[in-house]
Amino acid sequence: MAVEIKYVVVRKGEEKMTFASKKEADAYDKMLDMAEVFCDWLSAAPLDMDENQREALGMFLSENKDAVQHILRTSKMPEAESSRPVASVAALTAEDADADADADADAEEKKPKAGRIKAA
Repeated sequence: MAVEIKYVVVRKGEEKMTFASKKEADAYDKMLDMAEVFCDWLSAAPLDMDENQREALGMFLSENKDAVQHILRTSKMPEAESSRPVASVAALTAEDADADADADADAEEKKPKAGRIKAA
């Protein structure tokens, strides 16, 4: 019999995610805390948003906190590929992943082959 340790993040009595390491669970819990604060902050803003929109935007901002910090610090968009907006796990579907794979395959086909270029 094997013994496995799992770390479960629970919010409002609901299991959100299960992790194999405490470090990952703590990081996810911290991200949820940040999303909740963003949601509360957005509810005080003079914006016409329903609760679902505030929660989604709060989660998006917390998932992309590094890019948000860079924008606030420099007033410029981050240039690194790693700073692309992260899609929420719930929002990313298999269909989206298939579309990305198809686009990558199309881009690969359009690249010129180095050995086929001839000098005039």
